[in-house]
Amino acid sequence: MTKHIFVTGGVVSSLGKGLTSASIGMLLENRGLSVRMQKLDPYINVDPGTMSPYQHGEVYVLDDGSETDLDLGHYERFTNSPLTRDSNYTTGKIYQSVIVKERQGAYLGQTVQVIPHITNEIKSCISKLASDDVDVVITEIGGTVGDIESQPFLEAIRQFSLDIGSENCLYIHLTLIPYLKAAAELKTKPTQHSVGQLREIGIQPDILICRTERSLGKEECAKIALFCNVPVEAVIEEKDKDFSIYEVPLSLVEHKLDQLIVKKLGLRAGELDLTIWRDLIHRLRNPDYEISIAVVGKYAEHRDAYKSIYESLDHAGISNKATVRVQRIHSEAVEREGAERLLAGVDGILVPGGFGERGIEGKVDAVRFARERGIPFFGICLGMQCAVVEFARNVCGMDNANSTEFFKDTPHPVICLLDEQKRITDKGGTMRLGAQPTRLSTTGKAFGCYGTESISERHRHRYEFNNEYRDLFTEKGLHVTGTSPDGALVEVVELTDHPWFVAVQYHPEFKSQPTKSHPLFHGFIQAAVARRAERPERISKTEETA
Repeated sequence: MTKHIFVTGGVVSSLGKGLTSASIGMLLENRGLSVRMQKLDPYINVDPGTMSPYQHGEVYVLDDGSETDLDLGHYERFTNSPLTRDSNYTTGKIYQSVIVKERQGAYLGQTVQVIPHITNEIKSCISKLASDDVDVVITEIGGTVGDIESQPFLEAIRQFSLDIGSENCLYIHLTLIPYLKAAAELKTKPTQHSVGQLREIGIQPDILICRTERSLGKEECAKIALFCNVPVEAVIEEKDKDFSIYEVPLSLVEHKLDQLIVKKLGLRAGELDLTIWRDLIHRLRNPDYEISIAVVGKYAEHRDAYKSIYESLDHAGISNKATVRVQRIHSEAVEREGAERLLAGVDGILVPGGFGERGIEGKVDAVRFARERGIPFFGICLGMQCAVVEFARNVCGMDNANSTEFFKDTPHPVICLLDEQKRITDKGGTMRLGAQPTRLSTTGKAFGCYGTESISERHRHRYEFNNEYRDLFTEKGLHVTGTSPDGALVEVVELTDHPWFVAVQYHPEFKSQPTKSHPLFHGFIQAAVARRAERPERISKTEETA
């Protein structure tokens, strides 16, 4: 029977439940087990697609077009668990499903209530991932114990243990052990209160994972175990990682978390083999080069807004034996202060996606700076559209060229609304979403990176390259090197007389892993390393050692 692990959080938000859940999944997979991952979010939005990046961080898109929580990015980067729309449910999606059933007459004669109808729907969503070929389902509960909106989810996972047997369920609670400098002490009381709230609900955690700045002593562990009613070996320290999030699984192994889970659930697991992961950490710690990449975005001050971008740059750094120092540059700052002041000296420039007019001219200026200075450039989604706008204005001489998203009456609409989007009025879940096939030209750098003509990448956009300008752009040197299979939609553009200038309409950051860097990110960082090596102030650790 499929076993279930439920991961909850207490004391404060942003403790890293997603990262911890992904690490657990990775460890179990490396012991030969089949794992499925899931996130249940308490907010009422049906999905994160219409939420501000400032509030929610990036929207992570799956192959099937689902717009999901950014924690699913951790799941895909750490594990091989296939993710679908059943991997992320929100309160809004749960209630929507129940209300549709009620309107269809599924509950005739019944008063529809949180218990049992909402909780039954939640349990049904959890059960969807269980099957004969799945050993473990890991379900992360968003939010914090004590939040009013989390209560139906916690009640549902309490009931779940009764439905399938307590021997088939494991509850892991992630909590915070704060350090008070004034008292020079680690404080366990917040954890005690958090676990107390869980126990009031009817959930006794089997394992506590304690986030902490400083190592827990034996006395603290014994105190936590006593007051939280768990064995002392089930109090797992998860100390903050200053170097890399990819150290988290190794830290959990040091405290024998994988062994504890296997034992408690009676899993038939093999020996743990982390050879590949340890090699990854070694390469992270021992790079040959250090390079600087400017990410010019609209949400630069909010790291989670471009979470997958930053992780993909790290992955490409690993595969190129380079440390990637990211400079997060706000595109509005480029408008105010100029590209020269903010971008001079970087080894590569990446312009990511986004929506809305704010900061667009700063992105366009950044593209021009990269094009004219021969700096490796990578444009993604809106970044590609800005590259097209910049080329139209400054190479093709089209004054006021723009996207109709930002200037409806532009005389040169080089970027325009997709035909399929023109009759759409609803905003949620209506963009061109999910995996779409692309055909690459064998003459482009993109083909050189992928090594194949046919690829599939994930999309999230409404606007597209205007084909009326394709011939003119090609004549001037901006070549279309990737299209939809029928040739109708432009997916990749490149400058052939530039060291590395590639812009794509899709989101390659959603398909990069630390053990397998995305081909385009690898090529971009490779070009940045080459530029650094050519500069007199280059940093080569290999040369320094020699």
